[in-house]
Amino acid sequence: MAGTLAALPDLLRLGGPVAAILAAMSVFSLAVILAKLWQWGGVGDGRAARTALALYRAGRGPQALETARGAAHPAAQALAVALEGRRRGLPDALARAEAERVGAEAMEALRDWLRPLEVIATLAPLLGLFGTVLGMIAAFARLEAAGARVDPAILSGGIWEALLTTAIGLAVAMPTVAALNWFERRAERAEFALDHALSGVYAADLSVGAAPGAAPMAAAQARPAPAAR
Repeated sequence: MAGTLAALPDLLRLGGPVAAILAAMSVFSLAVILAKLWQWGGVGDGRAARTALALYRAGRGPQALETARGAAHPAAQALAVALEGRRRGLPDALARAEAERVGAEAMEALRDWLRPLEVIATLAPLLGLFGTVLGMIAAFARLEAAGARVDPAILSGGIWEALLTTAIGLAVAMPTVAALNWFERRAERAEFALDHALSGVYAADLSVGAAPGAAPMAAAQARPAPAAR
């Protein structure tokens, strides 16, 4: 490992400008991945949103609202807005629209910087292949310049130097692809949790034997009985 790190400057020099570009992309990709890992670590797995929804459907609205407010997950943030709207007696359409806006804003923050990772994952192998093609052209040009004094070492040395950029490109792309897919899967699960939480709030009144937590909607839909004549 130490020997590989010590030889890294020489490998980058042999790879030329393409290898330098790939090295810069790898540093950028690593920085984004670490930042996103830190961000997702603060968000959690959505357990608070599930707990808050269960509390609400059990008729414990204040506890549910407190639980949702204390979490950073998009589903919990949206759920807190929806429960606050229910607590204030706001129209469901208005409260749900605001909850969806808050959830979408939180999801956008979680998806931020994923597109650069996607670009790096796609572009790194192509850049590596491009560097290899340029290296092969240079190797055959040197072979042609040698004329009758052809030395196989000229060709073999040029080929392995050319293939170096392909290896670097793949080394940059593979971990980037793995991290990108993991982040995208986490985002999909967070979005599902958000939709599930909001549906759980506004569909509670349709459940058989709805819990007392759904009382605000039931009260809003109640109609006064006709006066006796």
